[in-house]
Amino acid sequence: MEREGWPEPGSLVVCTVTQVVDFGAFVSLDEYGGKQGLIHISEVASGWIKYIRDHVREGQKIVCKVLNVDTSRHHIDLSLKDVNEHQRREKIQEWKADQKAWKWLQMAYKDRPDEAQRVADALMSAYDSLYLAMEETAVGGAAALKGADLSEEDLKILESLSRDNVKIPSVEISGYVDITSPAPDGVEVIRKALKQAKRIKDKDATLSITYIGAPRYRIHVIAPDYKHAESVLKKSAQAAVKYIEQHGGEGSFHREA
Repeated sequence: MEREGWPEPGSLVVCTVTQVVDFGAFVSLDEYGGKQGLIHISEVASGWIKYIRDHVREGQKIVCKVLNVDTSRHHIDLSLKDVNEHQRREKIQEWKADQKAWKWLQMAYKDRPDEAQRVADALMSAYDSLYLAMEETAVGGAAALKGADLSEEDLKILESLSRDNVKIPSVEISGYVDITSPAPDGVEVIRKALKQAKRIKDKDATLSITYIGAPRYRIHVIAPDYKHAESVLKKSAQAAVKYIEQHGGEGSFHREA
């Protein structure tokens, strides 16, 4: 999967070291069709460098920060020392995910390689990441791609492709409801209150309720994001508390720390 054009100064790029010399290292930018870049020795590592090959070697896969791009000279200045370990891991993970998404796209358009590249370019233009575009599509359907220049056929293919291959990200949160009832049939009232809590339906969320110990019950929610999960959790807890209070009991909600 290749990106069009040139990288922007300040961006992070995945590179392969092609040659190490006394004054620095030449690299090939994996995402930009193998365009060449240079890491001056002063940008390889902080402090004095005695042996440059202690820090970089031919064939090594690294992540660099783009310092300057001179398209007229086809020259790219890069820095290795300006990339911390967290940024390196995150960029490599993003790059690998995009490589995976590109393979899915090639399979979907296996008899039309030019079409695969066209769709990839449209997705990269709108999202800057193939995998992110497919992740959004897996969650929100074809409507998530409305900002990309794609045909109806493309949208149908991408929606099916995304839902078949992308593992939708999720978050898990919990909270507790304390409910009591002084009624003679208090156990039944509590049971019905919990039933009301379970009735909160959401196609993108999973909700479960477990008994912790009188009078406490745990509500656990799995959803695509925290805002969504918090909404479902709150509605479920409110349904239980409302029912118990309407029937003469007491209820309260506590968010799990």
